[in-house]
Amino acid sequence: MNIFGAMYDKTMMWSKHRFATFWLSFVSFIEAIFFPIPPDVMLIPMSMSAPQKAMRLALYTAIASAIGGIVGYGLGYYAFDWIYQYIVQWGYEVRWNTAVSWFEKWGVLVVFVAGFSPIPYKVFTICAGVMQMAFLPFAITAFISRAARFILVAKLAAWGGQRFAAQLRRYIEVIGWAVVVLAVIAYFVLR
Repeated sequence: MNIFGAMYDKTMMWSKHRFATFWLSFVSFIEAIFFPIPPDVMLIPMSMSAPQKAMRLALYTAIASAIGGIVGYGLGYYAFDWIYQYIVQWGYEVRWNTAVSWFEKWGVLVVFVAGFSPIPYKVFTICAGVMQMAFLPFAITAFISRAARFILVAKLAAWGGQRFAAQLRRYIEVIGWAVVVLAVIAYFVLR
């Protein structure tokens, strides 16, 4: 079954589209609010396809993510009662409780770590609003952490470039199915 190879080929094709930068920014923006797929899925192939643009792409991604984080903060601050039902419905309640406990212990430092955390970033942006974290430190820390993450991702992808893209394409089915198996195992272990 060649599922991941076809998805990889389509993603690489989209990464070269003339509106790819807009879509990368848009996905980055909505991922910080509600979208489940991280912008890395687009940033990596775009950086591999055009290594000379990697830094600029990372900055667009970081700016859009920080702005989306501000919207998430506003939703948490002003509309938590409405948002909480979706947190539960989408299965983020355990992650939500973890984020709340981290905010209570470490405050603004959590926003920086959240930029690199496997817990979805939207959980932290909304939680920062609910916890009524000071806005300016939140916004600055959100931008710095997201910029650091996306610059790292883009630079690594650009460094590998087309050579890495060819290797990744060769092993994409194995990698894809390994991730699926690990996700299933993690689900049953954490359940």
